[in-house]
Amino acid sequence: MTYEIAPLEPRYVPGLAELEKLCFAVPWPEQAFWEEIENPLARYSVMLCGGEAVGYAGYWHVVDEGHITNIAVHPAHRRRALASRLLDNMLAQATAAGIRLLTLEVRASNVPAIALYRKFGFCEAGVRKRYYSDNGEDAWIMTKEW
Repeated sequence: MTYEIAPLEPRYVPGLAELEKLCFAVPWPEQAFWEEIENPLARYSVMLCGGEAVGYAGYWHVVDEGHITNIAVHPAHRRRALASRLLDNMLAQATAAGIRLLTLEVRASNVPAIALYRKFGFCEAGVRKRYYSDNGEDAWIMTKEW
């Protein structure tokens, strides 16, 4: 299979909304993606396979900092380093835009995501207690500065 990264376009939104349902306990509704397309702070990329969006990553660019909103890969396409490629692409975009600090929240139980972020140099910076509304799970705050 051949994968490529492209900017988020409106035609990918319905597929990303379906992908959210497969990847997250509290998925974003389709409307959230439409709002992100209109958000001047939002920067999103999609991972395509055969023209279909099988993953995506996004962040908000606020002054000289970035905040990662989501990274997701379809379960059938995992274990192929696609999340790494999306995060690497995001870091390159952020660097080119003058960002030198990225932050994110991740479920304390999301061991694969935490390992990915650590691999890319993110460090734990704190905890948001009972952050997730579905089960009251804590979120780790992670940051990367360069």
